[in-house]
Amino acid sequence: MRFEPRARDLPRIPGALKFYQVASIITGTLLLLLCAEMVMKYAFGLELELGGAYGFLAFVPSGSVAAINLSIGILVVHGWFYVVYLFSDFRLWSLMRWPMMTFLLIALGGVVPFLSFFVEARMARRVRAYLAERAARDAQTVEATH
Repeated sequence: MRFEPRARDLPRIPGALKFYQVASIITGTLLLLLCAEMVMKYAFGLELELGGAYGFLAFVPSGSVAAINLSIGILVVHGWFYVVYLFSDFRLWSLMRWPMMTFLLIALGGVVPFLSFFVEARMARRVRAYLAERAARDAQTVEATH
């Protein structure tokens, strides 16, 4: 049985979609930065340092960061933005009343590189198509009652 969004939730859906899109882009970008940082750290033994002896922004050997360790910063910021991303995922998912697998697919977008960009585009198309179809259906209902 397919559930549809409640009529009282329809005005909230565009805002939830915009919030999800912004969170998705930020989380996806931070995930790509995190992946690049992990390659630099584990493949080349380098960490990103801000404001150290080597200049404003520099890669230094792992374990020798003397100033601000941006490698750790990217990790922490991505982790917190992933929490925001999950909240935006949950909000959109609950308003649209989608199945649990849709929630899990969207949640994977924040941990699989590049996936958030594809899932975000797909979900945005899906929500906009639903809203347009619902508006057309509601307009027909109003016309039929007059």
